[in-house]
Amino acid sequence: MRRIDKPWGYEMIWVEGTGFVGKILHIDEGHRLSLQFHRIKDEAIMVQSGTMLLELEDDSGRLVNHRLGPGESARILPGRRHRFSAVTTCDILEVSSAELDDVVRLEDDYGRVPEDD
Repeated sequence: MRRIDKPWGYEMIWVEGTGFVGKILHIDEGHRLSLQFHRIKDEAIMVQSGTMLLELEDDSGRLVNHRLGPGESARILPGRRHRFSAVTTCDILEVSSAELDDVVRLEDDYGRVPEDD
């Protein structure tokens, strides 16, 4: 496993295969990831513990809030704006296609620019 510290918590990459990646995202309570989208990366998430708010762009282009708890999941298609926020400290399982650097940041609480991981 490979741990990568982030300003909002950390991620653990637990598997990298041909064409796919598995991660655990640990988000500290009150923190959130960038509002972002991926050009190619296709991902699915499931909350393992805690409660999160998923902002996800719908078919009409609106950002819709979804409150997710343990066992609840969502799919995030390429091109859809999204953001993960921790209502309580949470661990999120993420399985995605392998494009780890495919992140286009639109807003970020920590001042990161698009080329940062």
